[in-house]
Amino acid sequence: MMPRLLVTSLLVLGLAACGSTSDNPPTSTPPSSDLSLVKKDDALAAMLPPEIASAGKLRVGSNIQNPPNNFYDQDGKTPMGSEVDLIKTIAAKLGLKAEHSDMAFSSLITSLETGRVDVTMAAMNDTAERQQKIDFVDYFTSGITIMVQKGNPQSVKGPDDLCGKGVAVNLGSSQEQFAKEQSQKCKDQGKPEVQLSVTDSDTGNQNQLRTGRVAAILNDLPTAVYVAKTAGDGKFFEVVPLAPINGGPYGIGVNKQNAKLSEAIKAALQSLIDDGTYDKILTTWDIKQGAITKAAINGK
Repeated sequence: MMPRLLVTSLLVLGLAACGSTSDNPPTSTPPSSDLSLVKKDDALAAMLPPEIASAGKLRVGSNIQNPPNNFYDQDGKTPMGSEVDLIKTIAAKLGLKAEHSDMAFSSLITSLETGRVDVTMAAMNDTAERQQKIDFVDYFTSGITIMVQKGNPQSVKGPDDLCGKGVAVNLGSSQEQFAKEQSQKCKDQGKPEVQLSVTDSDTGNQNQLRTGRVAAILNDLPTAVYVAKTAGDGKFFEVVPLAPINGGPYGIGVNKQNAKLSEAIKAALQSLIDDGTYDKILTTWDIKQGAITKAAINGK
């Protein structure tokens, strides 16, 4: 069951175009406002690079259209979600204020490398390939999930059932890479290739699935579960009941030249895990199944 304060406007989720007629009035109240009680830890703050400590803020690059991880409140301006709550509390532990910048997922790593932002946090999987460019402070475990129309009319029960079918994924995502690998597997087995639709819009992908232009969406576990429960009051989509594919960690991205910041964030995150704040955030957003017990950098 979704927490009461997780009820959000279908317009925010971009589902109004799908013809939803929910009778429940939306709320614009973030679910974890009491997390403002998290206070600065002077010892942790002392770990920060001087330029970030003096700035008093942590510039966060994100792709703010991915509930329950990150999305806009009903005002269309205020970021909210599990990741937003978590990075706010990490920043608070370090005596900083989190300042979000919304950008395309495919531009996040470049923005980090060029110094436009201090960190990225956008349900980005920590992978060996991405570690060649940036470092990650791991904060959650997820995996690829298949979402289909309610009732699963095309009988998609697993990856092999995607052969010859339309599948929507986000540009530059782990789902895109997996879908290409699955398409090659289909081809090697003498089956039709996966018909990929690659976009920068979760909303657009949902509309494609709702209207039958694709048979499935590949997305991360938290997003798929959230959308399936909320879109059309749970009447539009469902998640295929199988274990997450290629399960692995989400990571807060940090420039490789800024190891001190990575260590400070890791320590702040571990403090939140130890004092129960981390668990509280994940429980509030109904994603506790992805909790970690030990903060790590690049999985170590």
